[in-house]
Amino acid sequence: MTDTSTELQANDPQRIFRRTSSVGRDQGLGAIARITRMAFRYPVRVTLALVATVAAVLTQLSIPVILGRAVDQTQAIAEGGGDRDALVASALILLAASVARGLFTLVQNYTAESVGHSLARDLRKDIYDRIQRLSFSFHDRTHSGDLITVGMLDLEGVRMYFSTALVRTVLLTLLIGIGAWLLLSTDLVLGLLALSFVPFAAWRSSVMQLTLRKTWLVLQERLAILSRVMEENLAGIRVVRAFSAADHEMAKFDRASTEALRLSHSRINVRVRATSAMTMAFFGAMALVLLVGGRQVAAGEITVGTLATFLTFMTILQMPVRQLGLMVNAYARASTTGARLFALIDMPVAIDDAPGAPELQITDGTLRLEDVSFAYDGSGGQAAVSGVSFEARRGETIGVVGAPGSGKTTLMHLIPRFYDVTAGRITIDGQDIRDVRLSSVRQAVAVVQQDSFLFTTTIENNIAYGDPFTEGRRIRGVSDSAQLHDYVLGLPKQYGTIVGERGVSLSGGQRQRLSIARTLMMEPAILIFDDSTAAIDAGTESRIRAALREYAADRITLIVAHRLASLMHADRILFLEDGSVVEQGTHEELLALGGRYKALHDLQMRPEGDVLDEKEATP
Repeated sequence: MTDTSTELQANDPQRIFRRTSSVGRDQGLGAIARITRMAFRYPVRVTLALVATVAAVLTQLSIPVILGRAVDQTQAIAEGGGDRDALVASALILLAASVARGLFTLVQNYTAESVGHSLARDLRKDIYDRIQRLSFSFHDRTHSGDLITVGMLDLEGVRMYFSTALVRTVLLTLLIGIGAWLLLSTDLVLGLLALSFVPFAAWRSSVMQLTLRKTWLVLQERLAILSRVMEENLAGIRVVRAFSAADHEMAKFDRASTEALRLSHSRINVRVRATSAMTMAFFGAMALVLLVGGRQVAAGEITVGTLATFLTFMTILQMPVRQLGLMVNAYARASTTGARLFALIDMPVAIDDAPGAPELQITDGTLRLEDVSFAYDGSGGQAAVSGVSFEARRGETIGVVGAPGSGKTTLMHLIPRFYDVTAGRITIDGQDIRDVRLSSVRQAVAVVQQDSFLFTTTIENNIAYGDPFTEGRRIRGVSDSAQLHDYVLGLPKQYGTIVGERGVSLSGGQRQRLSIARTLMMEPAILIFDDSTAAIDAGTESRIRAALREYAADRITLIVAHRLASLMHADRILFLEDGSVVEQGTHEELLALGGRYKALHDLQMRPEGDVLDEKEATP
């Protein structure tokens, strides 16, 4: 068994999705180590990327040496000596080295990006799998926009780690290390002057990237706000149009967009200032090398080719040194985004199978709730359901009624184990639903909810969602039972008609009927209607009820409704108040009791004129 509080206490979604850089050192290092291990799931491509990186570095470092030699050979020829064939050979070698460097760099970039995208695919599947399994309580407290942000922006930071951090570390270490050794070993003074810009450029680059990283996290938060504003606007576009609220929505979006733009301008300012300072340092160092090196050439201490070698080395080293900041940023970004991403992937699943849990075995088809209580997280311990006990047998129909907020829907969500009870237990044929496989419970207990979500696909695919390979005859059968078949036949493409996003092309009643048909496809042992006919007219509801009478003969049917006419035929009716059953019995027994049920019945069945007369008579 698992306790919903396990997930709540172990991980707070608001803490996980908070866009800050305050990730613990151990968490950050652990995330980097884990990403590195995952990258080595592709050893052939990783090895090829690293070998190509080393080869690209060696060929790139050979270019200044070859170029310096060619300059000396050209000068010798100009002075009347030298070997023209040697100059041609140097030119061909330089061309070959440049082509080889380009090819090795191509292989390095391709394989490194390939590893990154493969890593992203693995993580994307892990994230999606975890989201599918996390409990309702997690989704109750987490905005979908935050999950999308983790699955896109944070995933991108992890994806780029291998190419921009790991491979770049090898590249820059070899390039700067070997290049510095070659310069210093050739001429110590010129080498120090040529490398004088490196510490300053590395420092400015790192500060710039870390500053940009910090502001990037804030920018992510502002972009996430933009995503949430747009998502809610698109989801409620009909409400926006109905209330002529376009100007209000535009103003809200403009405020969020302006905040993001202001931060983007600040980031550009940081980047331009740092880049200008690094460029100035580089050309200042180059000027010193030209000044000192030119005097050494004039004094005959070094050749023109040697000076050209130093200047070429400096040009080659300029970009890698600037990339030190990008490398530092890549590690910082991977540590923070990776920590958040892995926190989601590793989040314990509150509603999960117990170790070695067997399949639920349906025999007699008896549902029993024994002193069941449940409290939502954040409710301060106030129970939404308290001490509910009842038993339902195969073929029985149980009605559940009560005022809004009385715990009806919560009680129904406990039976398919959308949430785990905090006290008591729920059994099906004597088997505690927490001790059997969750998938078998969900197959045995089907809920038709009031808010009917439909996918953007055909009516046929929506109905067959629980059994995609079913026969068309069966689809038409359940559609007919849900009083949807005749409507579908009137459509141009009938069951091949595409419903709009969330089923907006259908009316509320049509969506509910389609949802009923989809649930009937599962043939569950326990069928729950959670106010699922609220948008259906009374006549259609009566026909649905008549069509389902034979269907319900060999299963338990639970009906939650506000309209008493929807459950008067039930074998037993439970009246809930503040999460507890305060009255129960048949329709006739509850009327005879003269309590809350009768008061509600009189209120709903009383002619409208009587109600108005009573209001007018009230002093």
